[in-house]
Amino acid sequence: MSSKSALYIVTGSSKGIGEALVKKLLEEPNNRVIGMARSQMELFHPNFKFIQIDLSNFQEILEHIDDIFPEESFAKVVLVNNAGWIGEIVHLGNMTPVGIYKTFVLNTIAPTVLMNAFIKKYGNQMKVERLIVNISSGAAKKAIDGWACYSASKAAINMLSEAVAIEASLDNTGIRVFSVAPGVVDTDMQSEIRKAEVESFSSLSKFVGLKENQLLSTPDHAAKKLLELIQNPENFEEVLQDVREF
Repeated sequence: MSSKSALYIVTGSSKGIGEALVKKLLEEPNNRVIGMARSQMELFHPNFKFIQIDLSNFQEILEHIDDIFPEESFAKVVLVNNAGWIGEIVHLGNMTPVGIYKTFVLNTIAPTVLMNAFIKKYGNQMKVERLIVNISSGAAKKAIDGWACYSASKAAINMLSEAVAIEASLDNTGIRVFSVAPGVVDTDMQSEIRKAEVESFSSLSKFVGLKENQLLSTPDHAAKKLLELIQNPENFEEVLQDVREF
């Protein structure tokens, strides 16, 4: 692999936005992509490596750190924390302790651990372009009943991203950090949302209507928007971004 190659590390790569992004990245012959997901990904490409991992299992993350962040030299390294879970769509008081734990591990703790490892590994490589893109949600800025843990975990990612961007500036690492809301995308998460009970989620009819009226964005569209930011980070000043605004 040429030292001029770019390395992209994408979590949640087996479905939805993650899968669409991986396929678009592999269209460029100098891109190398590492994908991670709990479910198996049937994608065979010489520049693609798949790591089957449950990111809600903290120990599994630690066991795979060296595979996720290789020692080789690259011209550009990008971490895309895309994996996420809506969690149990019920009001607090009806959630299981395990559901609460897994929502925050997958949506907040796992991305934080990966960001920490990324910065530790590549923070001093000043000649390498380095970028962290965390996939957030509009729910991070709006409290939604039935989504308490999801909204809170994504709000945490927004604040984490802003704080890490300040740290990168103070430390002069040159690392750019973004937290991006991808819009309302037609993924498995939306299917889960539409299966909720109305007494646990008062906005149910709105989300059912988005699907029925074909108002959901496609994973391919969201991936194109993410690529626009990844390929042209200098055009985006703020840490918090929304694909519906660019």
